[in-house]
Amino acid sequence: MGNHGSNLDDILAEDMHHWYNMFMRESPSGLITLFELKAILNLKGLSEDANSYVDQVFFTFDMDGDGYIDFVEYIAAISLMLKGEINQKLKWYFKLFDQDGNGKIDKEELETIFSAIQDITRNRDTDPEDIVTLIFERIDVKGEGELTLEEFIEGAKDHVDIMDMLKNLMDLTPVLEIIVRGRGK
Repeated sequence: MGNHGSNLDDILAEDMHHWYNMFMRESPSGLITLFELKAILNLKGLSEDANSYVDQVFFTFDMDGDGYIDFVEYIAAISLMLKGEINQKLKWYFKLFDQDGNGKIDKEELETIFSAIQDITRNRDTDPEDIVTLIFERIDVKGEGELTLEEFIEGAKDHVDIMDMLKNLMDLTPVLEIIVRGRGK
């Protein structure tokens, strides 16, 4: 996931007790709300799309849909980001991209997400429209203008350049590093 290898190795080496202490330090109630997540990550002044993206990430990690991220959901999310299998990551990306929850992703959803990610990371190396065009040219073989989960996973796995692009775009290592360092450290 990006070129932050040594930091990720350190993160993976941490024991569960340390992760729990960090989680409880950030959220003594044992639950993180969307507002607290944005505060922990110091996300202020984001565009509407970027704000929606952060909301979508939160609700994707809030696996039981109760409006909070508890410690189990927190560890599951970190574990997925750091060492999840490629199929798990692609399923997670798809769920994140499928903003309207209809089981398909279209060009507009992808473009909105990629623009939002760039707004958050301040990395604007590639035009989101170009990325989306490339993904749909290669993966949307039926030309329907939308992708199912199966089409997305199989298509992404079949194209190394698309996988690399997704890994780079979706690299949440900087977010994890903020969480690991803790707020204000």
